[in-house]
Formats: sequence, structure tokens, C-alpha cells
Amino acid sequence: MAVKASILVASVIATLARAAQPGAASPIAAPMRDLVWGKLNFLHTTDTHGWHGGHLQEAQYSADWGDYISFAEHLRKEADEQGVDLLLVDTGDRVEGNGLYDASNPKGKYYYDIYREQDVDIICTGNHELYYASTADGEHLRTVPNFQDKYVASNLDYIDPKTGLQIPMAQRYRKFQTKNQKLTIVAMGFLFDFTGNANNTVVQPVRETIKEQWFQDAIRENPDVFVVIGHVGVKMPEFKEIFTAIRRQNAETPILFFGGHVHVRDATAYDSRSFAIASGRYFETIGWMSVDGDLKRTTKDVVAAAVDDDNSPSTEAAEFSFHRRYIDNNLLGLYYHTGLNKSTFPTDHGRNVSQMIAQARKDLDLDYTFGCAPKNLWMTRAPYPSEDSIYTWLEKEVLPEIAINDDRKDVPRLVIMNTGAIRFDVFKGKFTRDTTYIISPFLSVLNYIPDVPYEVASKVIGLLNNAGRIMEEHAPMDARFMAIPEQFAITQDIIHEKPVPSFAGEGVVDGQKPLSGDGGSKKEPVLIEGYTTKDDIGDDGDDAIHSAINFYVVPNCIQAEVGFSPKEEDEKPERVDLVFFDFIQPWVTVALKISGGDYTNDDVKRYVNGTFTELMAGWIKENWPANC
Repeated sequence: MAVKASILVASVIATLARAAQPGAASPIAAPMRDLVWGKLNFLHTTDTHGWHGGHLQEAQYSADWGDYISFAEHLRKEADEQGVDLLLVDTGDRVEGNGLYDASNPKGKYYYDIYREQDVDIICTGNHELYYASTADGEHLRTVPNFQDKYVASNLDYIDPKTGLQIPMAQRYRKFQTKNQKLTIVAMGFLFDFTGNANNTVVQPVRETIKEQWFQDAIRENPDVFVVIGHVGVKMPEFKEIFTAIRRQNAETPILFFGGHVHVRDATAYDSRSFAIASGRYFETIGWMSVDGDLKRTTKDVVAAAVDDDNSPSTEAAEFSFHRRYIDNNLLGLYYHTGLNKSTFPTDHGRNVSQMIAQARKDLDLDYTFGCAPKNLWMTRAPYPSEDSIYTWLEKEVLPEIAINDDRKDVPRLVIMNTGAIRFDVFKGKFTRDTTYIISPFLSVLNYIPDVPYEVASKVIGLLNNAGRIMEEHAPMDARFMAIPEQFAITQDIIHEKPVPSFAGEGVVDGQKPLSGDGGSKKEPVLIEGYTTKDDIGDDGDDAIHSAINFYVVPNCIQAEVGFSPKEEDEKPERVDLVFFDFIQPWVTVALKISGGDYTNDDVKRYVNGTFTELMAGWIKENWPANC
């Protein structure tokens, strides 16, 4: 069943709409695809990383958490009127990545109260909630109580600091009924097989978890629908293991998966009665999934399933249809999907949360400007190396000037940085306190090993970027953790020679109407750059139709040579200081050993005081103009 939203006049809306946060870019209209409603519907967020104030410099993603609350309230009302159900899910990595979380002391001072205002029905943990013991404490002491029985931690334990006991972070699974149709749901919440967590948490591998008694009991609950949420890419093996275990016991029950972690829009189906969606990153995307068909199981269905020896679907099994939509976090799009406008869309609750965000940003002085970026610098929209690459800028300009130890400034050095330490692009214009955390949210510091033979040190970068079997066997985690999360899913360049118009301009595309006021003019609309997703289901998942953006794969690490002779014909130094970000230290020591260097963690020292984020902000203040 499809809800036909009102056809809004784009030019009128564009002049009226304003994003909730002061100073945010005004949203931009785009041709739109409708949401397809079913009997069971979901809104999904993942990997929001503190971006709950929206994207102030990007018009197409500038709605904030308060707007999402208003959006969800309107859609819940629509579900009630239709007699169907709507559930909200979130699959982790809500922290680290934006000043709204990272700039406060302690971190998350404002975030926890802002996030809790959304009525999320099923929620789980991401790996970024676990890197530091203090963050894991915050998750256990704040987020879990905030959401109580809606929080699910199927393979995650917490070690109580008072008792030393290892206890579940939250309940292992949740069984409940939906509001309108009384559908019985069994929901689980997983984390991928993460090994970089702080020592006050324990992540159990999924393959071990599915053997536990509670899991075996859960998959025998005979629900109408299984919902598996997880901080797991939908193509990662952990979801396949869970699916196989559930399906072996439940041949006909729909199994819905909501993933994350890899920062991409993606969807797939493991069989004809399952569906999986991942909903992007950084609160750019609100995921939508709907399921239609006869979901309510009868007593006859349950008995038949119990006596089915081969556990294959019966010939009379109900048929289901699944739909997905990747919703741009754009006020105009939110208006479109609700049939509302600037004056009718905001709810009192949503306005209040937007005001909470505005006050928090003011208290944290997130608009303080360090300098003015002279141009855009891209993570993946420009190739590395190139003058428009953020990594080339760091390698050539920033690292040589911040990686200075006054006592060893005359010693040549190789400075290695992992590309995953950078989380977002730099846009031309104001570079603010908020921007520093958006670009580099981590507490990364520069460590070093002094006087390493150049012949040994020079091989490290190659090993980090081309990790072979020996590196894989001895390193603590998958080498891809050094790079950006997107490259768990994207392994080669995606190049569009010219913008690819995915909108035919005929007034209707696959039964969906454009966001325009011309009644379906044959003139193609001007498209702005944005997501043009192709997943296993097709290329019609995005709600807003955009022109395509190139994606260039980046290496795991980059390296700056500092203090070397500028003449290529000159001999390389006999020994160098090997400087590197502390996050990649476990990989660096393995690479050194492979290269012939006998070094351990005992040989590692701090090279310069301050975090990389602080050092980068200082460089910008000194080198970029103060006024834009």
C-alpha cells in the first residue's frame, strides 16, 4: 500500500523552509520517490556519530534530531490511521564524530539527553560506544537506562566496576507485540566480531552466541516476525550466520535485518522471506523498510512449523513483499513524505529538541572559527594523491608542520597516519570548533620509535597498505580498520564520467511523482549531487534523485617524509624517527618485525604533546585566513 504524499511546489517550499539549527544551509528541492507502506514499517538510523544537529554546511542533509522526532510522530499518526504498525530502530555508533558529542567535558554531556527524546523501539550498540572504557560506562549508565527494555545486547557484556562481575550490557532479546495489529516480534541486537573494545566490555563472537541456550530459546518463540538489528554490514558474515540459525528453525517466518557500521546505503535479501537494509552514516540518511503480506501467524501455522521435518516452506506459505527507501535528512523531503509544510510539520516536541540542540551548540561554542578553508578538500570525491584530496593536504602541508619534537627536530622522520583517522570532508568557508571534531573526532596522538634504520622504517607503509597473510595472522584486527569504514563495502573506485540523470522527466518514474510544480514537464530537473545508490534490490532506493558523485578508494595509511633532502638524487638518511598515530601502533610494530626491526611497545614514546585534533586546529589558525 503506497501513501501518495501531496505534490509540493518546490520553488515555494524552497523559499519558506529553513533547517532547524541557526546558520544551517537551507534545504534544496529534488525530484522525489514516495514511501511504500506495508503492514509493518520501520524507520532506521545508524552511525549517526553525534550529527544530531544535522549538516549545517550541506543543504540536502540539514534537518536535525528535532525534525526527525517531528517526522516520526507524523508517520506514527499515519500508521495509526491506516491500522498498520511503525517501529523505530537504531543500530549504534551514535557517538564520536561531531562537536555536539565530542566537544563537551565529559564527552556526551548534552548528547545523552538529546538523543533519548526520540522514541526508539529497538536499539543496540556500535563499536564506537566501546573503544574507551568511559564511553562504554556512559552507554551502560545512561543510554541503557534511557531506553530500558528497548535496548538489546545479544553478544555484548559489561564488567561492573563495583563488583567485577561480567553481566549482559542489556537484555539478550526482546519479545513484544506491535501497537495496532498485535504482531508478535522477537528482536535481537548484535555487534560484529569486534576485538578493539575497552577492557570493561566483552564482545562474544556471533558464531558462539548462536549456540547459547537463550538464543536457541528465542528462535523457538514462534513470533510473527524476527527483527535482527546489529552494528554489522548487511554483507558481513555475522548476519549470514544469524540468518542461517534462525531459518533452520523457522522456515516460513519473515526475518528482517537492520545493519550499519560500513557507512553506506545498502539492501539485500538472504532468501525470499528475508530483507536487510543499512542506512548510511552521519544522520544523512533515515532508512525506511516496509513489509506487506499476511504477517499474523495462526495456531495452524505454529503447529505446522513444529512438525515440519525438513523445515522447508510449505506450498501454502504466505507471500510477502518488501520495500526500502533511503530518505535524505532534508526538510523538504520530510515535508513531502508527510504532506506537510513549514508551518504544519514541526511538532512541539520536535521544536523543543531543536532548541535543546541550539542551546548545547551555543554552550559548547561550536561556531567559534579557527580559520577559513580556501577550498573544498575531499576524502573520496577526489583521487589520492591530488590537490583536492584531504589526505594530500595533510601529507604535504599539515603533518610536516605539526610533527615536530623540539628535542629531535633535526632528525629526519617518516610520519604515518591512517586514513580512517579522518572522518569527513572540509568545505570551503568557515572551519569551526565543530568542524575540528567532524574531521577528526578521536583522541589520536603521535607516538614514535627513535632511530629506526631507514631500510626497515621505509617498508612499513607498504606493509600497512598491502597487508599480506603474515600481517593478518599477527595484527590485532582486520587491516581495514585503519582505513575509512566505507571501504569495508566499497573496494574499488566508482567513477561517473558525467552526471547520471536517474530521473526521466516524464512526471512519473515507476509510479512515483517528482517534487515539482510543473505537473510533469518533459524538461529534466537540475539535479544536485548526492546519493545514487545501487544495491542488490536495484537503483531506485533513494527518495531524492541526485546526480552521481565519484568515489575514489584511499589507502589504509599515508606517509609524510619530513626533514629529508629535497633532492631526489641525495642519499636517504641512515636512520629516522618513525612517527605514527597511536591507533595504528599494533600494526606498526608487526610491520617493523616483518621488515627486520626488533621493536616492541616498550620502544614507543610520545612524539609531541596534544591530540592530532588540537594540533590540526592550531595549524589552521596559523595558516588559513581568519575571515571568509
